[in-house]
Amino acid sequence: MNSLEERKELIYKLDGRPPFLAALPLGLQHVLSMFTSNLAPCFIVAGVVGLAGADRILMVQCAMLVSGLTTFLQLYPISVFGKKSNLPRIGAELPIVMGTSFAFVPTSITVAKAFGLPGVLGAALLGSLIEFVMGFFIKPLKRVFTPLVIGAVLISIGINLLDAGRDYFLGGAGAPDYGSAQNIALGFMVFFTILLCQRFGRGILRVSSLLAGITVGYAAAFFLGKLDFSLMREAAWFSLPRPFQFGYEFHAGAVLSFAALYIVSGLETIGNTSGITVAAFDREATTRETSGAVMADSFGSALAAVFNTLPNTAFGQNAGLVAMTKVVNRFCLATGAAVLVLAGFIPKIGAVFSMMPNSVLGGAVISVFAMIMINGIKLIARAGFSGRNVIVLSVMFALGLGLANAPGESFEHMPGFFRYLFADSVASVCLIGIILNLVFPAEEAGAPALIEVD
Repeated sequence: MNSLEERKELIYKLDGRPPFLAALPLGLQHVLSMFTSNLAPCFIVAGVVGLAGADRILMVQCAMLVSGLTTFLQLYPISVFGKKSNLPRIGAELPIVMGTSFAFVPTSITVAKAFGLPGVLGAALLGSLIEFVMGFFIKPLKRVFTPLVIGAVLISIGINLLDAGRDYFLGGAGAPDYGSAQNIALGFMVFFTILLCQRFGRGILRVSSLLAGITVGYAAAFFLGKLDFSLMREAAWFSLPRPFQFGYEFHAGAVLSFAALYIVSGLETIGNTSGITVAAFDREATTRETSGAVMADSFGSALAAVFNTLPNTAFGQNAGLVAMTKVVNRFCLATGAAVLVLAGFIPKIGAVFSMMPNSVLGGAVISVFAMIMINGIKLIARAGFSGRNVIVLSVMFALGLGLANAPGESFEHMPGFFRYLFADSVASVCLIGIILNLVFPAEEAGAPALIEVD
């Protein structure tokens, strides 16, 4: 293609290189739509383990770097077994944007309270292997993990996250001004800004509503004197992200809990991959694309653990942005991934977000947490409420939510593994759901599989 107009039309094609000035804003809108959601899980876990100052900035810096690198991997896969091989590759070769997963936050909090950040990173590193193996067995696994199981897990994640969201909304658990009028006002200001952008916004304003809400919250916090600029002044303009900074600990219960959630993360990536191909190309994702996406998810999550941050997953809001704009060109998304990678080398960007007041963060993420729960309800509704499904759901919630989170001494006569398992309701619901789905196969009830693959 020679003319400028013909090159611009490449934005609607998977391959080809449109003009950089056309590609850059299209890539930036993906960064803007996911930037806050990408960093918020890091802030929550950093608060639980007491990370502050340079360590907190490093965690944020690494999250941006890993998200950019893993997005590149999804766009331009690594063919381990050769490009002509039918065996899985690492990456989908599709317009998939990766970011830090909220799904791991409740379990990360539980593990962090028991074993600290080294326990979280060790479990994240080892647990990622289960998702890598999952990439080789997409066809048989899709019959085990139905919308019923994943829906129940998402509801559990949402319920757990809403507790954390409430505390941040009110100023942060243990904060001296917890529940103050200023914190409540800031939280609602951010919350209603996001709501208004969602209701009346168009284009980039709507997909970047979280960023808009936080910007308004930042401005209000500045005038209220709630911003501490010392961290910003001390942060360097350039710094290399350092791997292996906080160490690793490996505990069987923690690793198993993370392994269960990696299955959920893989299924989320499968859903987003299929959603992109249906919306953009009017076809289902192939087995090779799906397995590649899941294996890249696993690889990126392991890389995240190496670089001191939380696991990655395919971001649903970016899949929605692809569906809305029909911009599928890999080079366009690669410009956004490059921005994320560059941000990973500029600590001052991490410092700007690290000094965010808790109530501003809470106002931004509490609606996201609720949406996770609603998405779970939607999946369960899709599966239907047959007699079989009602039994499976009741057992999952009875054991997973009813027994989980009980005081530690409640299970003191059980093996340590079970004591830890029932301390984490998300992992409990997931594992119990997997077992029940094997005992009561979904096909018997006519329940739909999560995805259809070639």
